[in-house]
Amino acid sequence: MDKKVEIYSRSNCSYCDMAMNFFDSKGIKYEVYDADDPKIFNEMLERNPAARTVPQIFIDDDLIGGYTDLIDKYSE
Repeated sequence: MDKKVEIYSRSNCSYCDMAMNFFDSKGIKYEVYDADDPKIFNEMLERNPAARTVPQIFIDDDLIGGYTDLIDKYSE
């Protein structure tokens, strides 16, 4: 997958860690945004106003959702 992957994450978030591990296991590069920062959190909410949890994952600017959404969509 040669796509732009972005993950909004918070510290101590096991689902965030699992999402990053998923991409690592596939050799897929991603950018992590620290949603503990209020500015980044607000940016996440602008991109997905319905977001209530992290991670929020975007691939090529399309919202995938959280970890379970990622696995549902891309599991082998």
